[in-house]
Amino acid sequence: MKSFNPSGEISYTFSDYFKLTSEVDEILDYFGYGFKRDYYQFKRSDAELTRLEDLKFRLEQNNLSTSINSEMARREFLIAPVLTELIVYTQSKMRVEYSLTINNKLKGILDYLLQNQQQLLVIEAKNADLEQGFKQLSVEMVALHQWKSEGALNTTNAFLYGAVSVGNVWQFAILNTHTKQITQDLNLFRVPADVDDLLRVMIAILEGKS
Repeated sequence: MKSFNPSGEISYTFSDYFKLTSEVDEILDYFGYGFKRDYYQFKRSDAELTRLEDLKFRLEQNNLSTSINSEMARREFLIAPVLTELIVYTQSKMRVEYSLTINNKLKGILDYLLQNQQQLLVIEAKNADLEQGFKQLSVEMVALHQWKSEGALNTTNAFLYGAVSVGNVWQFAILNTHTKQITQDLNLFRVPADVDDLLRVMIAILEGKS
């Protein structure tokens, strides 16, 4: 693993940031963004989650019967089912493995980008490494903000939201577009135990209530 080298000649994809030893605040500082850690107070949707028990059952069975030890398995059996339910409840549009290029240091593939009244970026952390995954998520959110600033996203929202998942654990990031600061939410959501709470947070985000 190498440290971040801001030389203009060096090109980075989003996945390259996952491999860097540099701290997330050092990387974000290069792009002109601040960083902090906090226990963020999300709003929760009070929608009736009519399919919740079925989702919990499927996730529990996937954990019991499937060897969740690869990226593909985590995405297919733990992450995708949650996002599929999220789309059902919110009628959001989802782009999967969406290619985004801002410049030679902000380019790559976004795992999942959900769009409704608000945007929610979701990525899977490689090697089940949540901390390194958060580093990659932060950079992707910078790219998303700059993409938004160029008019690609039709939104005036003051915040952009992201989540990184290792399948059975999720963590959120919040980008304040006015102050250009990314907050790492220190709360962790465990699946399937906290899937009810997780869904309510994400529904509120997508419906513009957070």
